[in-house]
Amino acid sequence: MELKKNEPELIIHEKNKGGQYRWVTITTLLLAIGAILHLVSPSIGGITPNWTIAMYCIAINLTKPTIKQSFGIGLVAAAINIPTSKSAFPYGNLLSEPIGAVVCALIVCLSCQMSFGKLNLKPAVTGFISTVASGMTFITVLKLVLSLPLSVYLYAMIPVVFSVALLNGAITQILYFPAKRLFDAKGDQ
Repeated sequence: MELKKNEPELIIHEKNKGGQYRWVTITTLLLAIGAILHLVSPSIGGITPNWTIAMYCIAINLTKPTIKQSFGIGLVAAAINIPTSKSAFPYGNLLSEPIGAVVCALIVCLSCQMSFGKLNLKPAVTGFISTVASGMTFITVLKLVLSLPLSVYLYAMIPVVFSVALLNGAITQILYFPAKRLFDAKGDQ
């Protein structure tokens, strides 16, 4: 747009909320919290929440990164999970976590409302579905690499994935709201 000689220029100022890379800081903080919780959480009946997935789902819901950025978040999550994994084949995380993060980003990108009244349910939905996507990928890789019997895969591993997914859906939903309040807070207080 070209200005005429005597026409005043209109300048609009927006309050900066942390810069264009704020999503990196938020994601890093949440993944670090997830890694710590992953290390200290005991297994109850063979079920432990996957804190890493819950945390990257919260980060992706808050910051709405691109699919490519979400893939990167998944790779970082996998790198964090490998040394802290209790699995017989921790390198399966290199495939499962990027898939979970991308699935989360795809759901977040959907413009459809996922709510019950005024309650935004997208965090619970992303936590559940991303955990299923990541978990099914992981146990399939584990089954193939370790040549596990089909009965173990069907009757032991798949039920654990869905149990963890239910737990993660609830955790993601509950922790999303305090994280959102912090994310939306002005930096001048």
